[in-house]
Amino acid sequence: MKKKAYEKHLEPLQLELNNLAHWLKHTGTRMVVLFEGRDTAGKGGTINAIAERLNPRQVHIVALAKPTERESSQWYFQRYVPHLPAAGELVLFDRSWYNRAGVERVMGFCSDEEYRTFLKQAPVFERTLVDEGILLFKYWLAVDQAQQEERFAERAEDPLKRWKLSPIDMKARELFREYGQAREAMFEATHTKHAPWHVVDFNDQRRGRLTLIRHLLDQVPDLHIDDPPIELAPLPAKPAKERYTGPVKPMKHKYG
Repeated sequence: MKKKAYEKHLEPLQLELNNLAHWLKHTGTRMVVLFEGRDTAGKGGTINAIAERLNPRQVHIVALAKPTERESSQWYFQRYVPHLPAAGELVLFDRSWYNRAGVERVMGFCSDEEYRTFLKQAPVFERTLVDEGILLFKYWLAVDQAQQEERFAERAEDPLKRWKLSPIDMKARELFREYGQAREAMFEATHTKHAPWHVVDFNDQRRGRLTLIRHLLDQVPDLHIDDPPIELAPLPAKPAKERYTGPVKPMKHKYG
């Protein structure tokens, strides 16, 4: 999809996302959205498209680093619980507790027992969230290996994107089939009525973002909340210019 067409379709969706945020705040509803998928699928770009026009005090992006030694000794889900939303908040997880069913499983970062325990506990944990009244949505961003390889090459060549490539990402290139097998096992154990998975084709990232956002918006009721219009009273005098009389002066522009 061309950038111009993408932006044309994205703008009204972002307006609806603002309505969603307003509805969450007005009703006190809590929402959690998980974004999972292969490396380079487009999780970060999708999360940015959702959050960029929303209030950052209400919408929180969670992308946790490798667990600390202390966190590794805790109940597995424990470090995710503090990031769950309060009333009126939306939390977007850039990868989530499903790390255990994906990268940890494939790369051998967890034991077989820890993995099997996770697959048993994840549906129970999510049932608890839903029973608590949290709206929970889980998305898998799908990408073919050829498209993934193109994106790896682009990141390797672009100095502004190289930070996205970690040694684990590079190893994942060699384990495409193994990651696919881990995903299918994860779906089999955790695709439930109370917290189903939704798979979105992200071989075209722009089209995938629009499809995912449209689907997310369609999962909630009518979001329109009537508020009185905001009227700005006229200023009593001629608008004043900024003036600095102390020792600190604004810097001079260097561009244009």
